[in-house]
Amino acid sequence: MRFRTFFFDLDGTLIDHFAAIHRCYSHTMEQLGLTKPTPAQVRAAVGGGLENAFSRLVPPEHRAEGLRIFNEYWETIMLDDVKLMPGAFDLLQALHSRGAVLAVWSNKLGSSSRPVCQALGLTPFLRAVVGAKDTPWLKPDPRFTAHMVQLVGGEIDSCLLVGDSPFDVQAAHNGGFKAWCVTTGTHSAAQLQAAGADAVYPGLPELGRDLD
Repeated sequence: MRFRTFFFDLDGTLIDHFAAIHRCYSHTMEQLGLTKPTPAQVRAAVGGGLENAFSRLVPPEHRAEGLRIFNEYWETIMLDDVKLMPGAFDLLQALHSRGAVLAVWSNKLGSSSRPVCQALGLTPFLRAVVGAKDTPWLKPDPRFTAHMVQLVGGEIDSCLLVGDSPFDVQAAHNGGFKAWCVTTGTHSAAQLQAAGADAVYPGLPELGRDLD
């Protein structure tokens, strides 16, 4: 294979968790006496970490209480309404069987990412699952990129990041390696191409075929 180390984003790339995320925002807004967001509004806000998404959806005076409500409710529904993207399990299983090093690298909380990967059967394929609050950084901080490469012992020339957002593209390019993106998340092919993605696919099955 041309790549030996694969970093995968989680939400919008390997998993579809938007139903639960939207439900949690709706619950939070209801508790705060605010208008519930539409699914489209939530999709447009997520990607840069929970606090950044909150800053786009919740007025400043409600954010501290909103985060408390959100996190408390999230713990009770985190494993509800989460499913693998088409082709995700087969792709990870195939790459792992061929000796590739795989890791999840997400701006989703690490404390959420690990249980989700475990519940969906991905953990046996993964060298590491790292997310928000596991380090001081979020994608696309170059220090987060350097940390992930060092963590898994990757060589820059054989690394690939698979994601669904400009954050993913910039995070990979900050480390000097390629980003291949799918349009199953929050951004269109045109947006990903404008962000500099090295390749864009409608989903993981198509991306996986190109790896061969």
